[in-house]
Amino acid sequence: MVDNRGKLMWASFLTLIAAGMGFGVRTGTLAEWAGQFGFTKFELGTITGGGLVGFGLVILVASFFTDRIGYKTILLLAFLLHVVSVVITLSASFMYESFGKGAAYDCLYWGTFIFAIANGLCEAVINPLIANIYPEKKTHYLNILHAGWPGGLILGGIVGYLFLGPKAVIQQLPWEVVLGLYLLPAIWYGFIVLTQRFPQSDVAKAGITFGESIAQFASPLLLFLLVLHACVGYVELGTDSWITNITESMTGNGFMLFIYASLIMFVLRFFAGPIVERINPLGLLCISTVLGTGGLLLLGKSQSATVAWIAVTIYGFGKTFLWPTMLGIVGERFPKGGALTMGALGGIGMLSAGVLGTQGIGYKQDRFASEQLQKAQATYERYQASEEKSFLFFKPVRGIDGLRKEVVLDPDGPASSLNKDYALKQEALEKKEIEKMPEQLAGLKQWWDDTAAAHVEEDKDLVKEANEFGGRMALQLTAAVPAFMFVGYLILVIYFAMTGGYKTLEIDGKASK
Repeated sequence: MVDNRGKLMWASFLTLIAAGMGFGVRTGTLAEWAGQFGFTKFELGTITGGGLVGFGLVILVASFFTDRIGYKTILLLAFLLHVVSVVITLSASFMYESFGKGAAYDCLYWGTFIFAIANGLCEAVINPLIANIYPEKKTHYLNILHAGWPGGLILGGIVGYLFLGPKAVIQQLPWEVVLGLYLLPAIWYGFIVLTQRFPQSDVAKAGITFGESIAQFASPLLLFLLVLHACVGYVELGTDSWITNITESMTGNGFMLFIYASLIMFVLRFFAGPIVERINPLGLLCISTVLGTGGLLLLGKSQSATVAWIAVTIYGFGKTFLWPTMLGIVGERFPKGGALTMGALGGIGMLSAGVLGTQGIGYKQDRFASEQLQKAQATYERYQASEEKSFLFFKPVRGIDGLRKEVVLDPDGPASSLNKDYALKQEALEKKEIEKMPEQLAGLKQWWDDTAAAHVEEDKDLVKEANEFGGRMALQLTAAVPAFMFVGYLILVIYFAMTGGYKTLEIDGKASK
């Protein structure tokens, strides 16, 4: 037994706290970025999705080397990249003022991408590490480890609720300050990694060759699990990327609902062991997908805050065990794969979330919101985005311009923040503190004064209704993914029942007792 495994577990746990905290705060900054920079839902989804794509790619690449070069080196590199990501992301406002919307988009995209690379390096290490040092109950301890993710989401949600946006409970702080707080757990895990000794991987100790690890992918069972985990990434991380933004427009309590769903995950993941012992991992996954499907359908149809809270409760129970239990199954059934097979699973999940989940859910919102608003064609023409966006093979859509939407739905009254910002910039211009009025701000003010202000009474409710409709429809369609997963898990239940039951395998290929 590794004598410092408690400290290694804590360091691994903190990597997920940092990742979840950064992710959780970012879900709350989407509205801030839409209002400040004028991004559409699709553009915001692309920024968030790019981060998840980077996360997934790095898990896949790093997993090829983890068993060979060791856990510690990779985690130290991850810490350095966490620091770099903060610097790049927080420069977005300066770049926007200096070079415009495109430069701000690049900063946010690449800052998020590098943040995701750091997270991917951590993920490539911590799953095989925990499976290595807790061989007696891999699924249980992987669930405990992954309680760090919702723990980070809770912290991110709380600081966002207290300090982010015009509805901040204590005081609105610049989004840069709030987002930068994820450096605190990153510094903590960096210190532990630097000062602790790490064990050699089971694969390296057993002399398993790289070819033997690669050979695990010839198993149809593993390939089927990869397909199902792509669905897990879509439904869990893809939805989590948008859940605050969508439920905020529906209920006005987006941050609280997000924190609540994360709290459910955080608590329940500590109890995975006893549940798995009673119903086995596949039974747990079947139940989870039924709850996930029902929760998303109910949330997409909810018309009241009470129903939304009930729906989020069901959805929270449904998504809690999906990701870590899938990792546990791969660790238990394909021990020779080591970091490679577990990394492939995590990488596929993240890639699916980034390429399909975040962008796809953003696309669905834009599509249904714009179709709803087109019923009032004149209003749609005033609020449509400047260009069309496409997703996979679906038809291109011209969504609602995020900046214009924020102006008319300003909680202090239509155009309140716009007029305030314009007045401040005008004052700075007169004092020669700036050389010229920012082009996008000037254009937005002119659009409001010349085009939109006269129609605010007829437009405001229509834009609000269309925005909420797009969110609801996106959630309802997303519910089809866990429904498909249920069928897949049921097939696996039948398969194992016909082949002697689900068993954990040792690295020598024998079933554990």
